[in-house]
Amino acid sequence: MVPAVCLPKEIIRGPVVSEVDVDTPFGIVTSVITTRSVDELELKVGSEVVALVKSTEVSIARL
Repeated sequence: MVPAVCLPKEIIRGPVVSEVDVDTPFGIVTSVITTRSVDELELKVGSEVVALVKSTEVSIARL
């Protein structure tokens, strides 16, 4: 895994899942997470997050 501190550029909310586009040192990465997770993490455009990139998934965590 390669953790990277980054900023969400866009959050497209859906009824069940949401797309979170984050600006990383490696470019824009899009993660699909549950809308419930977006709410629980209180994700907002511009809030600092950590993106963990594994070969099978991309995870987002609020700092």
